[in-house]
Amino acid sequence: MHQNFEQYRGFIFDMDGTLLDTMPAHLKAWQITAKEFGFPFDLNWLHGLGGMPSKKIVAEINRVHGLDLTPETVSQFKMKTFAENSNDISVINVTEQILQKYYNCKAIAIGTGSQRESAQRLLTQTGVIDKIDVIVAANDVVGHKPEPDTFLLAAERLNLEPVQCVVFEDTLLGLQAAHAAGMDCYLVVGDSLEFHKKSPNQ
Repeated sequence: MHQNFEQYRGFIFDMDGTLLDTMPAHLKAWQITAKEFGFPFDLNWLHGLGGMPSKKIVAEINRVHGLDLTPETVSQFKMKTFAENSNDISVINVTEQILQKYYNCKAIAIGTGSQRESAQRLLTQTGVIDKIDVIVAANDVVGHKPEPDTFLLAAERLNLEPVQCVVFEDTLLGLQAAHAAGMDCYLVVGDSLEFHKKSPNQ
């Protein structure tokens, strides 16, 4: 695949499933949480919500299954369970190579649906944090993916226009958010990257 990264001044990486291989630990935490609170565990559906903060995922679980779970309580349990199960996280090769190659010459941001505390812990644990200029986490925006707010704020904090930035993502929610922000996007698909150009009318 032809990758023309030179045209961009800023790289914005999603974290979970894009830069760090955290999805198995997240899904395990959701499985334990589902058992604890008695809601159905649907692995593929939950994987598709990657990038959405835990509280909003609980609201989706309530909506889909007609439940009345307390988002605050359930998400706190899930985040605590995730923290206990995420001591052995690895980086994802295809995106780490890009980060290693460009972090000295491009502005680098993380745009994640995770909480800031969790993001900083994982990025530190995997040795990536020193290469990051800006972290935009769930706590920093009101409109989460597929809304563009995370990526727009990341561009703003990098002092760049959206058109100067490219996003790296692993979910369709993230891709929608990138395009809504007026940015090109590379999706992690297996061991390679798939290019999705922003729509021409942006």
